[in-house]
Amino acid sequence: MKDSKLVIWGCGGMGREVNHLCEQLGYEVVGFLDERPEMRGQMVDETPVLGDLPDIMHLQDQLKVVCAGVGSPQLKKRLVQKTRDYGFSLAETLVHPAVQLSRKINLGIGSIICAGTIITINVHIGHFVIVNSSVTLAHDVRISDYVTLSPGVNISGNVTVEEGVFIGTGSALGEKITIGPWSMIGGGAFVKDDVPGGVLYAGVPAVYKKDLI
Repeated sequence: MKDSKLVIWGCGGMGREVNHLCEQLGYEVVGFLDERPEMRGQMVDETPVLGDLPDIMHLQDQLKVVCAGVGSPQLKKRLVQKTRDYGFSLAETLVHPAVQLSRKINLGIGSIICAGTIITINVHIGHFVIVNSSVTLAHDVRISDYVTLSPGVNISGNVTVEEGVFIGTGSALGEKITIGPWSMIGGGAFVKDDVPGGVLYAGVPAVYKKDLI
């Protein structure tokens, strides 16, 4: 069992997957965090929902917080700031033991790398990124902070994914393009050109659908 005890923001599907990953890595998960008052005291996958950060201030020096238990990039960023504001320590990046990692990669803090992912050479993954199951990141890819990559995403070489992007399940990104900050790529899309910030693109090939608030 690892020395650090963990709590996980979010008790939905992503949070439950992170809980399972923590078990595989030998971490003790004390419970989930959830801002909804009605969730406090509930049990999810035999793990208690402890409530919000003010409810566990007495444990502040005894555990670290996993903020990448929610898929929404906007919510992840807000929860990271909230965790820092309350003075809690942030958990390190968690990598599934079956993930294929090149030696020539750079990993930030607080990210989640799930099973089946292949990461090749000269790849940068920022802070509080979710790389879900069976994602492929080719050479010279740069993934910025708070990005969420859904299951089965394939990203070609020399692609930059800027802060807060959400990429839907089974999407593919062609080489040498940039996805602008806080944009969303719909599931199953193929993106062959640059995408500006703050927009939704979807389809094959992916096209502009709407601005995001």
